[in-house]
Amino acid sequence: MKKILIITAFVLFTFSVSAQTADDALRYSQNFYESTARSMAMGGAFGALGADFSTAATNPAGMGLFRTDYYSISPELNFRNTSSEYNSTLSSDSRTIFNLSNFGYVSAIKLGPESGKGWKFMQFSFGMNRLNNFNSNLDMQGANSKNSRLDVYLENADGTNYADIENDKNNNYSFDLNPAWQLYLIDTIPGYQDWYYSPVPYGGTFQREQLQTRGSINEWYFSFSANYNNVLYIGATVGIDALRYYSNSYYSEYDAADTIPYFKSWEFDQTLQTKGTGVNIKVGLIVQPVKWLRVGVAYHSPIWYPNMRDTWYTTTFASLEWTSPANISSPTGSYQYKMTTPMKFLADAGLLIGNKGSVSFEYEYVNYTKAKFKANDYNYNTENTNIQNYFHSVNNIRVGTEWRLGIMDIRAGYAVYGSPYARNLNDGMRQSYSGGLGFHFNNLTIDLAYVYSKMNKDYYLYGTKDIVVNPVRNTYNNNSIVLSFGYRL
Repeated sequence: MKKILIITAFVLFTFSVSAQTADDALRYSQNFYESTARSMAMGGAFGALGADFSTAATNPAGMGLFRTDYYSISPELNFRNTSSEYNSTLSSDSRTIFNLSNFGYVSAIKLGPESGKGWKFMQFSFGMNRLNNFNSNLDMQGANSKNSRLDVYLENADGTNYADIENDKNNNYSFDLNPAWQLYLIDTIPGYQDWYYSPVPYGGTFQREQLQTRGSINEWYFSFSANYNNVLYIGATVGIDALRYYSNSYYSEYDAADTIPYFKSWEFDQTLQTKGTGVNIKVGLIVQPVKWLRVGVAYHSPIWYPNMRDTWYTTTFASLEWTSPANISSPTGSYQYKMTTPMKFLADAGLLIGNKGSVSFEYEYVNYTKAKFKANDYNYNTENTNIQNYFHSVNNIRVGTEWRLGIMDIRAGYAVYGSPYARNLNDGMRQSYSGGLGFHFNNLTIDLAYVYSKMNKDYYLYGTKDIVVNPVRNTYNNNSIVLSFGYRL
């Protein structure tokens, strides 16, 4: 029973040419913060320490610790490696990405003298922090002696008159069944008009899917913060989230052993582009009751995306022994909808060890069941119910430390992001190990960070309640090198 539940769930977590899925909501709700090299070297646990642009994305009260105007920019180099195992066949792929993880400017305005009580500084800042990076390549392949992806087509086609599929007046079948019909990948059983067979009746093909994903969520922020008596720090951020996601999947099956009569190969390619712009508000505060301790809390509102748009198309290829190799491309589909991500709660603590160093902690709570789709012409009841059934809340932990040695700082950090999947449907837990150095030359700072992240997550090439495939066991390894340049006025 559990096996059927898992397969049913992850059919919904694969690309769909007609609707958004629960996995889409998860992808756009998760944040794996990329920002300054200093913050990333310390595991991202910087909320209570402050005076770093990363805090605009976590606890904006941390911006209240800036005392002078400051500029920063952080180019990043990512080396992403993936390894896959499908039906005992191992494969791997990789991708290298260069991007900016952060840039920003803060203007610090002095409000009162250092001595005496009252407001000391207020700050206005703007810039960009990267919240998620979607770039990866997957190469998944192996032999399957039990079934074919064409079996899913047969299940979807059975009971539908072939004339409806062939004429396809409303483009209901133009992304899958109509091209398959035109290329003889499905055909009616003799004597029937609504029951079908395929040239791969019993499986036995070598299957391969190459999945390439691109894009990111970059948050453009505008923050206000203030410092009261060097004890209380408050801050608020308005975030404009630019979401860009691109997916290209190349799925193929071929008769490697030459044992399937009349069949050589077929391929199904699909391209998806998702774009949206969202808005959210973050508020936070930090209290420093004694010189050696800072504690803080922050609230992140849901990100509201009012104008999400998916654009997609497919191409189907077939090579059969009685026909010439041919392909058919679908029209381009497009759909606009709305999405809301879950709210977040954060708690921070920083231990200041004189002028020698610090140790910091950050806790983040996210309930992924609160993600939601909406549209004017579709109710999304099924998709939103799936989100509630297949996900749960998580507790994310980040810790870091920094030690000063003259003009050089030494840093290290660790972060763990809990698995968002309920009932052990998948893994998805992500761990990061980091370290780095910082150098101070008068008003110039140069910071270097290295971050290693690892995550295991299964993927299903296809499937339904009745058509069961083994999962592809995927391991994602990411190596990031971040270099930040900062200048204090």
